[in-house]
Amino acid sequence: MAEVTATMIKDLRERTGAGMADCKKALVECDGDMEKSIDFLRAKGLAKAAKKAGREATEGAVVSYIHGGGRIGVLVEINCETDFVARNEDFVGFTKDVAMQIAAMGPQFVRREEVAEDVVARERAVLVAKAVESGKPEAIAQKMVEGQLSKWLKDICLLDQPFVKNPDKTIEQLQQELIAKIGENIKIRRFARFELGEGLEKKKDDFATEVAKAAGMA
Repeated sequence: MAEVTATMIKDLRERTGAGMADCKKALVECDGDMEKSIDFLRAKGLAKAAKKAGREATEGAVVSYIHGGGRIGVLVEINCETDFVARNEDFVGFTKDVAMQIAAMGPQFVRREEVAEDVVARERAVLVAKAVESGKPEAIAQKMVEGQLSKWLKDICLLDQPFVKNPDKTIEQLQQELIAKIGENIKIRRFARFELGEGLEKKKDDFATEVAKAAGMA
């Protein structure tokens, strides 16, 4: 059985808002697996962040981020439940971080549910064709492609992306931690990203580094 440390308990509490004892119990029951522990708490109705997910969030803010002297521009709408929280320092910081994330990583969607089935089907067909072309039997190619497809979805969906300031967390995890801390539902509703001369862009990794440097993180 995996050792359950104080750090693990603290991390789980930050992500769910559940009590320390409940977090420890969940980690013990799930052999230290963080994601399974979160699901365990949700199933028991102990994850505060999960309880708030269905609540209306119609306040919030539309924030902008401009990078490179006007070369990259982002607008993003992030909702909360009250205008009081919209002025909260942690909420404001989160909106700025999300806008920077969009500028750096160029996601196409907020969440996976927004990706149309025909778009996924087209990408799957391309990946299968590539695998078959490389000499793999189609049955094996089909199995290989699922992992590649999952990685592709993580690349294009904002909530699945690793946070540029801390790649150990996804944007969704960052959002859940904020929900647990503030006590209100928080939703990233929509965004728009503009790039001057789009199509002549730098490699994503290079630009992510550049944005991190501008933020003083590299």
